[in-house]
Amino acid sequence: MFLKLLYIDPGTGSMLFSILIGIVGVLVFAVRTFWIKLKFIITGGRAKNADKNKLPIVIFSEGKRYWSVFRPVCDEFESRGKDVYYYTSTQDDPALTNGYEHVHAEFIGEGNKGISKMNLIRADVILSTTPSLDVFQWKRSKEGRYYVHLPHLANDLTTYRMFGLDFYDAVLLSGQYQADEIRRLENIRHIPAKELKLVGVPYLDVMRDRLTKNGKAPENDKPVVLIAPSWGTSSILNVYGDALIDALIDTGYEIVIRPHPQSFESEKDLMDRLMAKYPDGGKVTWNRDADNFDILNKADILISDFSGVLFDFSLVFDKPIIYAVSEFDRTPYDCAWDEEPLWTFEVLPKIGKELNKDNSKDIAKIVDDCLNGTSAKALAGARDEARKETWCNIGSGAKHTVDYLLNKYDELNKEKEEVKS
Repeated sequence: MFLKLLYIDPGTGSMLFSILIGIVGVLVFAVRTFWIKLKFIITGGRAKNADKNKLPIVIFSEGKRYWSVFRPVCDEFESRGKDVYYYTSTQDDPALTNGYEHVHAEFIGEGNKGISKMNLIRADVILSTTPSLDVFQWKRSKEGRYYVHLPHLANDLTTYRMFGLDFYDAVLLSGQYQADEIRRLENIRHIPAKELKLVGVPYLDVMRDRLTKNGKAPENDKPVVLIAPSWGTSSILNVYGDALIDALIDTGYEIVIRPHPQSFESEKDLMDRLMAKYPDGGKVTWNRDADNFDILNKADILISDFSGVLFDFSLVFDKPIIYAVSEFDRTPYDCAWDEEPLWTFEVLPKIGKELNKDNSKDIAKIVDDCLNGTSAKALAGARDEARKETWCNIGSGAKHTVDYLLNKYDELNKEKEEVKS
């Protein structure tokens, strides 16, 4: 009986260990911060000496899967000879081995350990693509002055989880509709207005440049259909699942499934079941490449839901999409507060064909119509219009992003000097 009372199941043990690591991380950085302050008091130093310990601009990345978002920004800092500090939560982040001179990359620990360091960061400007700042574990540091969000997709920012951007100071945008959405939320919630800046989409620029340099993939012997859903209860694999996969297999086309990385963490049971039923290399190929460029270039058509990959595929590779209709549950997302229709769901009918439970059995006809039928030309023209709405500053997104960060740093330090004087 005594031994049973001492037993902790593996899941609980893992959670407790994660919490312990987080606590230890907080204590370590708290002691370090206290020591810096103590030295400041003992030496009678002035504020300007303390400021020497504060980093100018920091990029925080949750891990290597966001490297495509940050790489063009890091490259721009490097080409200008401007220092930036890149903190990542994965040990194999490509930034760590990229050989930069001015991008100072550092692995700060996985999970709670990395978050603990960011919670005590001393920096003037912090750039991240991670939403929910000051909502969950990641808190604004008392020594972190200005937080800037760089989206990792080119569609509605209100599809972040609730309060995803509320506590950022600024958000960098790619389309005016995103600014309109954020302003509506601010008015509804009666929160201070953030600084909004249209900069573009740096990672799409890189993808576009790669396509120009490498060229389009060779023509396939038979159509390659890529399923690349988002994750959550409204995603394709949850709503349509087996029925859609079976219907696509019946077409005789090459079927590739590329689940959202979060699905393997939050929907593990679903992923395990589907991958067991449809083994890789059989009638279906499963794609988990860290870089999605090759599979997007190879695929002839994409099927997705409300994932941002719809726009990567259609706007960069200029190929048709099929978007799956589901009862999109706004409840967990910021858009639950906004009665206006989502831009994504307004533009999808223009640039793609709808897939629903009624026509899913005719998926072969829908695919053929998108590729070579009467709809092909109209869809191509609509993609041009969508590109104008959601991809400003094409080719120079990284330049505009770094311009903003450097100008903001100078502005903050000018204000600091004026206060001292």
